[in-house]
Amino acid sequence: MSTEDTRTGEAGSTGEAGDTGESATAEDANPRVPLRRVLGLFLPHRSALLLVGALVVISALISLVNPFLIREIMDVALPEQRTGLLSALAAGMVVVAIANSSFNVWQSYVSTKLGQRVMHELRSAVYRHLQRMSLDFFTRTRTGEVQSRIANDIGDMQATVTTSATSLVSDVTIVIATVTAMAVLDWRLTIASLIMVPFFIWVSRRVGTQRRRITRARQRQHATISTMVHESLSVSGVLLGHTMGRSRSLADGFSHESAKLSDLELRSTMAGRWAQSTTWIVLASMPAVIYWVAGMAGRGENTAISIGTLVAFTTLQQNLLRPAVSLLEVGVEIQTSLELFGRIFEYLDLPVEVPEPEHPRAPDRLRGEVRIRDARFSYRGLPEPTLSGIEVTVPAGKSLAIVGETGSGKTTLSYLIPRLYDVDAGSVTIDGVDVREMSFETLAAAVGIVFQETYLFHTTVAENLRFAKPDATDAELEAAARIAHIHDHVAALPDGYDTVVGERGYRFSGGEKQRLAIARAVLRDPPVLVLDEATSALDTQTEQAVQQAIDAVSAGRTTITIAHRLSTVRDADEIIVLDGGEIVERGTHGELLALGGHYAALVDRDANVTEAA
Repeated sequence: MSTEDTRTGEAGSTGEAGDTGESATAEDANPRVPLRRVLGLFLPHRSALLLVGALVVISALISLVNPFLIREIMDVALPEQRTGLLSALAAGMVVVAIANSSFNVWQSYVSTKLGQRVMHELRSAVYRHLQRMSLDFFTRTRTGEVQSRIANDIGDMQATVTTSATSLVSDVTIVIATVTAMAVLDWRLTIASLIMVPFFIWVSRRVGTQRRRITRARQRQHATISTMVHESLSVSGVLLGHTMGRSRSLADGFSHESAKLSDLELRSTMAGRWAQSTTWIVLASMPAVIYWVAGMAGRGENTAISIGTLVAFTTLQQNLLRPAVSLLEVGVEIQTSLELFGRIFEYLDLPVEVPEPEHPRAPDRLRGEVRIRDARFSYRGLPEPTLSGIEVTVPAGKSLAIVGETGSGKTTLSYLIPRLYDVDAGSVTIDGVDVREMSFETLAAAVGIVFQETYLFHTTVAENLRFAKPDATDAELEAAARIAHIHDHVAALPDGYDTVVGERGYRFSGGEKQRLAIARAVLRDPPVLVLDEATSALDTQTEQAVQQAIDAVSAGRTTITIAHRLSTVRDADEIIVLDGGEIVERGTHGELLALGGHYAALVDRDANVTEAA
């Protein structure tokens, strides 16, 4: 984005930042997520859910067999010295252990696979939705915030989805089955064992609420850390930090934020630990209570509890200890995860401001005629419109230049053509079809853009070019590079088109990167080409080389150029001059000079700057 529209965009971002991504940094909590919405993520996988549930139930039921085998050993096989029965019961215990272990492994595999699949679908859904968001969203949202939600938030949810959900089903099944078995053995001991359940539930809810508040702050801090890393450890950030002498202060700032994150992680880990340790103490003390109750009940002849029953019961009670505590911990984890789900669903619920049309239209033939009719546009939060009453027609194959002072709306106007923004009023059409009625695929095929700031991926030259056309052949890459006057340079490199360009293309000069961007645009062969101050940041010699590439690319295409250096637009078929978001002059270079108005003043100033340089 050019300087003039960066300022405009930033101004627009301050008004309603809380409406989208920046709401994640607000002090208010994310909207509470209904549990049924989270469960809805699993509904497409009903068969896998049923299988996991069956395995969990079978495993839980198998684990209850051993206490009854132990009772038979204690009360029958040993006292009566029945060695055959003893051997059978002992062998049964071994078989139960093997079966239980096998079902646990199988259940763990199926549940983990299911959880990972759900997480994959959720990550993909968030990424796909963000791809549909308008440019306005990304000018108001920190990149680190977006990265943190996709990587950290969803990553932190994986443990809950893959293990906690299964543990919940398993633990509930074990608890219900164990309590039932305990009641079968002796109802009095069962009542004594369950008397503290309300206390455990109260502890779990209190710890969960505390952990949820800490999780909210922790995830915000993760986003802050991600933003700092993304901004300060990129090539641009490192260059700025070194040249401004801020490397040490940046490191100190990062250390400070990292310390805050460490403190939050510690608080999250220790939240409710004392309360939970009390729970453990109470549960671990229950066998003593059972022995006391059994002793008191044993005073009467008809109320006595056998040794085998007592051993079987305490075994069941010990089996109940792990799932009971696990249920309390799972409850805390689920409450924590609901906070993370809230942050993810907040992104999924963002309205798409530039939506794909439900019933797209396409021109009968893409020729490249561009018409803008009474277009009006305002950035949110700004009191005055950025563009007002714009009327322009660019016939197919002709050229239009847009000039004006910084902040006049030049880049904003060019962004309306590929529909990076939608007009508030009026229309933009290509070959008679409103761009709002065209599919994004058709629109991308119709309009190519070369920005002032060239963005190249950290991959090879060939892959950067193929981003425009993934199935392009080597011959097509070379042809596009020749048109952009960059083939000879690339071919002379040791690795040729397999040369890795480095982050943001820093292994290439500004002019070379710009010509690569031009070649990338040429590869799509669009009938409309938008050039957003493509040469303004280049020196005179490099500008001439890039301008030659632009002239070669523009031949036969509808070309719309946002110009900073007016020498590059002298031959345009029409030039419009913007001032305060309105067209104040239009005509050819000669006609506008003859008027002696805004354009003539810009040309004079441009000439004076060139002479001074």
